[in-house]
Amino acid sequence: MPETTVIVNTSPLLYLHQVGCLQLLQQLYNKVTVPTAVPQELEDGKLLGVDVPEINTLEWIEVRPVASIALIPAVIDLGQGEAEVLALGLEIPDSLLIFDDKLARRIADLYKLKYTGTLGILVKAKQRGYLGSVAPIIAMLQSQGMWLNDKIINDILRLCGEVGR
Repeated sequence: MPETTVIVNTSPLLYLHQVGCLQLLQQLYNKVTVPTAVPQELEDGKLLGVDVPEINTLEWIEVRPVASIALIPAVIDLGQGEAEVLALGLEIPDSLLIFDDKLARRIADLYKLKYTGTLGILVKAKQRGYLGSVAPIIAMLQSQGMWLNDKIINDILRLCGEVGR
């Protein structure tokens, strides 16, 4: 059975890097793919002084262009990275998309694409024994600007066998 292609958007790469957990993607999936918009979005952030991962130095991250721009959803409120992740997801059957954007998730649901997000990565890493606890990482994510409501946090902590707040 071929290995599932994992396609990652900018925000999960950024957040996991900022909390020192970027290696979880490699541990969980060996190799991940990003569309061409993602390195550009990271570079834009770097120019603004944001601490971003240097993905061109990571051999386990492959940059892949979208083959047909016709597949890129033309949704005004959707970022270029999310749009290209969705387009690659349509091009590569049975791929797993990793993004946090709510609109991108709604579009993925319409196309019946599989996806998870930054917190899903933490849950899977905890289940596989790569993390002892997700609670401190969630706190760090929040301090880095990731917006999470108490219900989401409590649901994740319960799922991971940690006490909710």
